[in-house]
Amino acid sequence: MTRCPPICGRKKKKEKNKEVKKIEKEKTVEELVPRRFWKWKKVFEKAESERIPVQKAWDHAIELKKGFVSKKRKVYSLSRKEQEEVQAFVKDQL
Repeated sequence: MTRCPPICGRKKKKEKNKEVKKIEKEKTVEELVPRRFWKWKKVFEKAESERIPVQKAWDHAIELKKGFVSKKRKVYSLSRKEQEEVQAFVKDQL
């Protein structure tokens, strides 16, 4: 059977899912961020979240001990999809 009979309702479910996705795309920051975080809502906005923070007086270099040799390894193990997302983000930021 290549088509779902009208009684099955699959077509209606697909249409409903499209409507839900459309509504989700139109949500504002206030709708997406819990009220307790609204005083920081500026950082959740797209333009603000994509910039590097301004350098502050307390930012400093981390001095390593003499003779320290770093071990090359991944800090976090990521899935293939997560790794691709990270690489795309870094490429976009450079």
